Amino acid sequence: MAVLGAGSWGTCFAKILADAGAPVRLLARRAEVVRAVNESHENPDYLPGLRLPDTVTATLDPEEALDGADLVALSVPSQTLRENLAGWRPLLTPDMTLISLMKGIELGTTKRMSEVIREVGGVPADQVAVVTGPNLAPEIAQEQLTAAVVACTDEERARRVQQAVTTRYFRPYTNPDVIGCELGGAVKNVIGLAYGMAAGMGMGDNTKATLITRGLAETQRLGVKLGADPLTFAGLAGLGDLVATCNAGRNRTFGEQLGRGRSMAEAQAITRQTVEGVKSCRSIRDLARANDVEMPITEQVERVCHEGVPVREAVAVLMARQTKPE
Repeated sequence: MAVLGAGSWGTCFAKILADAGAPVRLLARRAEVVRAVNESHENPDYLPGLRLPDTVTATLDPEEALDGADLVALSVPSQTLRENLAGWRPLLTPDMTLISLMKGIELGTTKRMSEVIREVGGVPADQVAVVTGPNLAPEIAQEQLTAAVVACTDEERARRVQQAVTTRYFRPYTNPDVIGCELGGAVKNVIGLAYGMAAGMGMGDNTKATLITRGLAETQRLGVKLGADPLTFAGLAGLGDLVATCNAGRNRTFGEQLGRGRSMAEAQAITRQTVEGVKSCRSIRDLARANDVEMPITEQVERVCHEGVPVREAVAVLMARQTKPE
């Protein structure tokens, strides 16, 4: 098995696969990460202090990573997937199952990650699975109990992936609703930013509960318009992932810094890692507009992140919206 991308979630997922009983090759971009994984069994940049199983090895060579792999997990920043996958495409084989670990919507095309994989990889929809849900990597790496979702249009393939990632601490469920599962994973990053902004401003539990519930409502509106099952958003890929992201994680942390009055650059320096919601808020807004779906929280997060609108002004716009039935 192979995991392409050695960030926190990619490294954690490699551990899950190894703990489930398979040897795993982890593709990294930097030689120092490869050395650390192979010699010290650790990825100190992303999961310091975590000892990886001996059956996880790292490499800089995509051909070595993919050689003989039947399950291939893709774990790169969502806006770099197209470029990375184009380079890996000649190494893909028809019998591989491609697993998307990414939670974003591509800028410019407004495609979901599985759609990018299908297009660039030249593979059918039933060859692509999505693993999503409340996936805070540091907690899972510490073997804290969590559940997740494996989404695939091919039920048998979903079950094979489910079996490959089941451990005593990681419990996956299957779901055929790829659209709903991916949208839940992408939009929750944006709502997590808004939740963080509210926390940074000192807002209380009423405000936070409002953001979670109304954020879930706009996610569901978009999903249903695109053909998703509305029940998906009440499950792990919807509400579960949203609650986890709002309570912890880099999107919430980034938003909290903005809510405290820090600039985008200052918030990025504090967060350090890729904050998917910052870029995806624009592509999700574009997707919503193209489908005539109202997503007011997403709209205001995009204005804060990309148009320089102060957080307090964005909140005022939300509160001034016309009242209507829930």
